[in-house]
Amino acid sequence: MTAETSQTLDRGLRVLKLLADTDHGLTVTELSHKLGVNRTVVYRLLATLEQHALVRRDLGGRARVGLGVLGLGRQVHPLVREAALPALRSLAEDIGATAHLTLVDGAEALAVAVVEPTWTDYHVAYRAGFRHPLERGAAGKAILSARLKPFEDPGYTLTHGELEAGASGAAAPLVGVTGVEGSVGVVMLADAVPERVGPRVVEAAREVAEALR
Repeated sequence: MTAETSQTLDRGLRVLKLLADTDHGLTVTELSHKLGVNRTVVYRLLATLEQHALVRRDLGGRARVGLGVLGLGRQVHPLVREAALPALRSLAEDIGATAHLTLVDGAEALAVAVVEPTWTDYHVAYRAGFRHPLERGAAGKAILSARLKPFEDPGYTLTHGELEAGASGAAAPLVGVTGVEGSVGVVMLADAVPERVGPRVVEAAREVAEALR
């Protein structure tokens, strides 16, 4: 810690990160051990975070992330979209297909940024706000592939006709971006995705990931 930083705020943020990394919550004792502070400090941190609905405690006393983080999360999408747009524009123009950034929203894939090519005669109409199950479409399947291989290069995913008849998709997951689970991809009217598209999508996903770090 430096003189310019707040130890209490740092501890509170560490609590939120620890809770975000577990599905079953943590007890005061567990948090005390992980933070290296006494239980009284943890109680105060949790009480403060609870007042802002950022943390909730169940009947068994286990602390979990609260619904208040959803309000903060909604403000993240515009920032992520802005950071991703340069790479998406380059991808759309290079491939001549609609490029998109998709993030996880519960059990669904949510398109948060879409860029259409300027020089093609036609392209797939794909809009920001479009949702689909993670198990369908290249964008969602690319995200799931990264979950299955967290320590490997997941490469890219190709699909055809899963979300729209006659349309093919290619997508690659964002890798190494803390707190963001998503993918970058393209969708095109074609029976098959050209060979060069997959590697180009992977490159764009890396560019977006770098912009978000």
